[in-house]
Amino acid sequence: MGQPAIQILDAASTAALVVVGRRIRHSAFGTHIGPITHAVMHHAAAPVAVIAHE
Repeated sequence: MGQPAIQILDAASTAALVVVGRRIRHSAFGTHIGPITHAVMHHAAAPVAVIAHE
């Protein structure tokens, strides 16, 4: 239970690398990430890899 970003950050607290995904969306305004990926990118202690998927 709890907010997904907090759960991911707790689980990754001792990780060497955190891998999160983002959906590929064809938009005229460029790349977009969701709120969970955004929170993990800004608050993770380890490096974060964002992998695009459909």
